[in-house]
Amino acid sequence: MGLSTHVLDTMNGCPAVGMKVWFYRVSGGQAQLLREMVLNHDGRSDDPLLEGDELRPGTYRLCFGVADYFRSRGIELPEPPFLDVVPLDFGMADPVAQHYHVPLLTSPWSYSTYRGS
Repeated sequence: MGLSTHVLDTMNGCPAVGMKVWFYRVSGGQAQLLREMVLNHDGRSDDPLLEGDELRPGTYRLCFGVADYFRSRGIELPEPPFLDVVPLDFGMADPVAQHYHVPLLTSPWSYSTYRGS
């Protein structure tokens, strides 16, 4: 079915256009970078993160460049920022039969996530 992500900037009430995201497969404590992306005008990746033969059960990690995103919007952050890169580890038990959507809602000081549809 696939894997997708979406980021909403809760400070400004808009999609996180231009946020950098890194996507990893995690196995045996090691993280393998699968792809890097910049979120589009809707705060989404342009393509599914995984699809077709790439869909395998396992543990994955999305890392969101939160501090750089807010700095690019002109927000002054302390050094070090409260949130810099936000890592989210999650498991996909049945990615062939189910779609996995991993949204992030974030500000410079908080974030939340859930399994979306």
